[in-house]
Amino acid sequence: MKIGLYFGSFNPVHNGHMIIASFMRQHTDLEQVWMVVSPQNPFKTNQSLLNEYERLHLVKIAAEQDLSIKAIDIEFHLPRPSYTINTLTYLEEKYPQHEFAIIMGSDSLMNLDKWKNSNLIMDRYPVYVYERPGFPINRSLPIKNLVETKAPLLEISASMVRKMIREGKSIRYFVPDNVMEDIQQNNFYKAKEKNI
Repeated sequence: MKIGLYFGSFNPVHNGHMIIASFMRQHTDLEQVWMVVSPQNPFKTNQSLLNEYERLHLVKIAAEQDLSIKAIDIEFHLPRPSYTINTLTYLEEKYPQHEFAIIMGSDSLMNLDKWKNSNLIMDRYPVYVYERPGFPINRSLPIKNLVETKAPLLEISASMVRKMIREGKSIRYFVPDNVMEDIQQNNFYKAKEKNI
């Protein structure tokens, strides 16, 4: 099975994330999309970063209606900080029957050559990129298999959602309904953010 890995802190997961995951699954040859929730970086004291297990739970419930999208906690169990090449290597060893690809925005693609073992990543793994405004797709990188997509983008960010929550505004239609309910029930993101 060909699986696209969509990495992120998902803090919190919102409808923009889910649209990207769904689009990649339906409009490319990817058979599943695994949303890889990045754990909390122990070296950063960003108070706005919700606990990794709570963020994982929110992604799980966001994707629960779609069997082709999964929330994955693989990086919770690997040495930190998390490096994509380590995650890919581990997944290949654990799931040799699958083929893995990376999903990213054109903004992240700009820095791909600065990642740990970037040459190995660009040589061995397909990269499915969606263009973000202001970040043209960098075609000069030596990526062996670059797949460009025109995914629909929402001008929505996790930081915007967190700000709306702090200001007491409704986040309905910005995040999946069950995610909104869980955030409200647990009073997530109500505290003032620090170190941003």
